[in-house]
Amino acid sequence: MADERRIYESFDCAPGLRLQAHERVSQIHHDTLCQRLDRIEEMMERLEKRLWLAVYGVAGAILAQAFQSILSVTP
Repeated sequence: MADERRIYESFDCAPGLRLQAHERVSQIHHDTLCQRLDRIEEMMERLEKRLWLAVYGVAGAILAQAFQSILSVTP
């Protein structure tokens, strides 16, 4: 009877294995989600840099046009 207990104690039941598999799948999903969020953050940073470059470009064009009109008015 002691031999039977050792057999039953070392036996992994199916619900436990399903739980392990579910935890692994959940961890994989979580890791994938974190990678996607990191990529989205990088894309947002690049977009922000481009936006600021456009803002500075427009401001520079407006200032250049104002400076040019000042130069044309003064003799």
